[in-house]
Amino acid sequence: MTGPSTLRVAMCQLNLRVGDLAGNMAALSQAYDQAEAAGADIALFPELAACGYPPEDLLLKPGFVDDLQDAVAQFARGITGHCTAIVGWVEVHNGELFNSAAVIRDSKMLGSYRKQALPNYGVFDEKRYFSAGSADQELYEIAGVTVSVTVCEDVWVDDGPILAAAQRGAALALNINASPFHIGKQQVREEMLSRRAVEAGIPIAYLNLVGGQDELVFDGGSVVVAATGLVTSRLPRFESACTVVDVDLLASGQEGTNPTGPALEDIETSLAEVWKALVLGLHDYVTKNGFSEVVIGLSGGVDSSIVAALATDALGAESVHGVLMPSRYSSDHSLSDAESLAKNLGIDYRTIPIEAAHLALLELLEPSFQGRVADLTEENLQSRIRGVLLMALSNKFGWMVLTTGNKSETAVGYSTLYGDTAGGLAVIKDVPKLMVYDLCAWRNDQQDLDLIPASVLTKAPSAELRPDQRDDQSLPPYEVLDLIIQGYVDEDLTTEELVEIGHDAELVSKIVGLIDRAEYKRRQSPPGIRISEKAFGRDRRIPITNAYAVSSRSSNSAARAMDSEIS
Repeated sequence: MTGPSTLRVAMCQLNLRVGDLAGNMAALSQAYDQAEAAGADIALFPELAACGYPPEDLLLKPGFVDDLQDAVAQFARGITGHCTAIVGWVEVHNGELFNSAAVIRDSKMLGSYRKQALPNYGVFDEKRYFSAGSADQELYEIAGVTVSVTVCEDVWVDDGPILAAAQRGAALALNINASPFHIGKQQVREEMLSRRAVEAGIPIAYLNLVGGQDELVFDGGSVVVAATGLVTSRLPRFESACTVVDVDLLASGQEGTNPTGPALEDIETSLAEVWKALVLGLHDYVTKNGFSEVVIGLSGGVDSSIVAALATDALGAESVHGVLMPSRYSSDHSLSDAESLAKNLGIDYRTIPIEAAHLALLELLEPSFQGRVADLTEENLQSRIRGVLLMALSNKFGWMVLTTGNKSETAVGYSTLYGDTAGGLAVIKDVPKLMVYDLCAWRNDQQDLDLIPASVLTKAPSAELRPDQRDDQSLPPYEVLDLIIQGYVDEDLTTEELVEIGHDAELVSKIVGLIDRAEYKRRQSPPGIRISEKAFGRDRRIPITNAYAVSSRSSNSAARAMDSEIS
């Protein structure tokens, strides 16, 4: 190889906001100036950085697309230095939209690479909006080095665009991404990138987006991988960074260097990364939607405790408000645990007893309910009263309500519609119950104080809507329930396959029926932060009116199920 042995690349791992064209372009301009000042040859920005990812049906609005073209053109006019900017944007050509990477230098767009591999699975819907680019797109010479530009999914394709570019003479592959987080994703990425670099025989600079966008969290973790497959630089995860890396274009199998960023094993412990993902997703959802403070109903249970701790880490104690709303069935330890938690976190809290409201509603309903035995209806009134109180505080003070249901409860509908499901964000919607306990223990281990009181973690879970109520009166042990949910929801196993791997047939039938029947409830619940490979929401789209999984269910029995013990 002739020419330079290194290329200086500014890895601009930014937290951007969907639809905020002016704000995003200002962030890009600021990062570009830093890259230029550092003597970088290239400033690399995330996929669709100009508009934020994913823009979804904003792309169906011609005015939005037109405004985006103007914003990128204005940004290009400001690129006057030595450094070449590579920016994700939406390109319009012959009436088609492309997920593209603009290559900009000297106030001009030198070209625009069009993404070839359009993901259309899981959380991705790119074929709804974009056309695919062709395989014969140009390479670029930057600072005397021939480089290829690709976008996200292109790098995941075996014998795909990266290899083709290397065979055509590229000495470096630049790949810009908006790759969302799930547990273990960084290890999967790095293993893939190592294979791809070795396959192509050239280094890869992989630049990822960071930040929360509705359910999705983008975890950053941008890397540079040598042609040998060795990771030579890592940017931090779950935070913005603009790091300049001198990419070695001549590294042989004997010349690898140690990563300049944190070692993978130091950042890939699942509980730590899940906590950071939830904190980032919570912070960005709240603040990007114009809120600065949140309110949480504190029951003294593990779910409300972890949500309060996450909110405190994300927003600061001064921005978190707790509300204790005891009923006649609330135990003394629940109140004391909730108070201890609030004091440990240093958050504001208040107590609003709901007994008077509960009695008033029972009195109002008594003529209609005459002759009928008290049941779940009266129990669920308590949860709905609490939802009304939290929403009243939200309306009065501008606090976003955070709901506290976990994935196990969300799956089977163990919640009250218009009660504890009422709010703006379901923080732990994708966190199974057992992981909730593990996360609480992990968080407590981070400091000497039991931030979440030990008694919260040792008492039996209960909704406390009737005397001596426990979760295990309605549900199997979470050790069993979580495995069935994982198999049916995350892995798409059938009921027969779940039985074949050892689960009780009658229990599987019951749980699968509950999961299917709770779909109507999940559709009316707030979005939740995705941490798994299949979360409720964008990942899993099951029809509400659905007789497939429980074929023996009649319409009448389905209607009765909506008034079941977990409605």
